[in-house]
Amino acid sequence: MNKNVLLLSLCQALLTTGNVMLIAVSALIGQRLAPSPELITLPLALQFIGLMIATIPASLIMHRIGRQRGFVLGNCFGIAGALSCATALLETDFVFFCTGTFLLGIGIGFGTLYRFAAVDASPTGQQSRAISLVMAGGVIAALLGPYLAVTSNEWFTAVPFIGSFYSLVALYVLTLLILSRVDIPHIQHTHTHLPVRPLGQIIKQSTFIISVLTATIAYGVMNLLMSATPLAMARCGFAFEQAASVIQWHVLGMFVPSFFTGNLIQRFGAPVIMLCGAVCMLLCTAVNLQGQSEWHFLSALGLLGLGWNFMFIGATHHVTRAYRGDEQAKSQATNEFIIFSGVALSSLSSGWMEATLGWERMNQIAIPILFVATGAIIWLLLAQHKNATA
Repeated sequence: MNKNVLLLSLCQALLTTGNVMLIAVSALIGQRLAPSPELITLPLALQFIGLMIATIPASLIMHRIGRQRGFVLGNCFGIAGALSCATALLETDFVFFCTGTFLLGIGIGFGTLYRFAAVDASPTGQQSRAISLVMAGGVIAALLGPYLAVTSNEWFTAVPFIGSFYSLVALYVLTLLILSRVDIPHIQHTHTHLPVRPLGQIIKQSTFIISVLTATIAYGVMNLLMSATPLAMARCGFAFEQAASVIQWHVLGMFVPSFFTGNLIQRFGAPVIMLCGAVCMLLCTAVNLQGQSEWHFLSALGLLGLGWNFMFIGATHHVTRAYRGDEQAKSQATNEFIIFSGVALSSLSSGWMEATLGWERMNQIAIPILFVATGAIIWLLLAQHKNATA
């Protein structure tokens, strides 16, 4: 794999490290600052709303000015958001903290396109492996994120969690330095004699619909349960360090499989891997419903991460079959907007559901949602088999 893909993988690792820290601390900060229990996860929800809002502009901006400059712009938003959050913690200002997480979300929205940039920079035939390698940068995040979340909390004991946001600033600055060494080719259009199709025609394809549906449900359910985990563990009497450890295993489950997910997709096809992911996520809910010991949280969140990896990377690979090169920008922007609209909704409801319905009920609600994705993937597999035998 070439240098650019490796550097993009490192950028993804630093971005995800920051995201893991935010997952570990945002709900707990919301618990300290929010005026009511229903607003505990509002800062995290606003992060994903900012991400959602940024997806379409980010893709279109990069289409115009190039991937590299777009990523630099996104990291600048991230630095501004992290500094705003740190200031809000000093002032114990919940509204300003929400503003900071919103800006962080915009920055992350640009960063979600690292995996597509890897496709642009990779040789022909290596696209799925490039996506997996970039996502595998999250393994570094799984080890570094929880460590920074715990240790940075000890650096500034007078203001809990403020060290996490100073660390976040450092991560974004380091990413800017790495991006200065990346040479991402400008998005090239595929020159064909075929007319560019309107967006409505692209998104009506079953390939696009099922890929986006799968990715949205995978990310939405994963985020719903992951965001509530620190709160559920705190209610069970576990320490912050124990919750951070569970999040660490979850993120390992999300990204360690990326080293071989691309190969699995090439061998068995994306729909089969997506189906395996849905089964893993269903097993996660089953484990969560069996108990609330540390072992239950660890094993369930590990399965949740693995299921997300298979479903999301499989869907990311499969959706690229729905559009041509000259339709790339608008198709990717729509894909990201739909996915992170669902994630924002899950974040907004996570704190309220955990506070009012409880941990077990949240997992029960996730089951029929996952069955929708499972049914859609099975339909796709049957349709492919029918076409192959026709």
